[in-house]
Amino acid sequence: DGEVHINELKNGNAEMFWNPTSEVRKQRLKRHIVLFEEQTDFESERLWQHVTSAINKGDQHKATQEKFVLEEEQRNTARERRENGTEWKPLLFRHDATTNEWRYKYEDLRPWDPLNDIAQFEKNGILQTMERHLSTRMSNHKTTCINNQITRHKRSAKDCRRRKTSDQPSNHSQNTESSCSTPESVQELSDDDGKYLGFESLCAQCGKEMNHLKEIHSAVLSLQRAQQDIHR
Repeated sequence: DGEVHINELKNGNAEMFWNPTSEVRKQRLKRHIVLFEEQTDFESERLWQHVTSAINKGDQHKATQEKFVLEEEQRNTARERRENGTEWKPLLFRHDATTNEWRYKYEDLRPWDPLNDIAQFEKNGILQTMERHLSTRMSNHKTTCINNQITRHKRSAKDCRRRKTSDQPSNHSQNTESSCSTPESVQELSDDDGKYLGFESLCAQCGKEMNHLKEIHSAVLSLQRAQQDIHR
């Protein structure tokens, strides 16, 4: 928050490098923090509170003592886990055995979509993206699932036709248990078509998001009815 100057040792000149004026301070990003009483024992602000307090008071000796007590307690806890054979399971990170690195469980590496993505926020340690249209990602995911099922379906049909050609005489038109009656091509599929052709049900994520969209749709209809009543 203070001024920063660059001192030129050769000629002794001093130049202003940084001046946090009131206008600059107004442009700061708003800092969002979890209330202290709502923090868990291992969140940084609560965990290092005694060290921070000593630093703010200018008591370097006390800060060093508190830091040693904290780190020694962590070492003892880790030693007890090893002796008891207890595995430590991080809440928000997973270990990548391939790269030998710790990765954030909920990382979202897709490019930012300015037309659909509104803001990114954190809740209970989980970073999430607020979107204008939840259905956009859901429908893309659903399309991918259906396309994968169509591909497997066509491959199955192709294999079945190959078996029919090799296993049965050309004049044999009767269906047996080993024959296949699957259509040779699939153009477009509705949900009912997928069930008729024996496709797998949509994945759990699709089902969850579909239910979520139904709830939103129901809520919107309720609001629309209320608005109509108000206008009347």
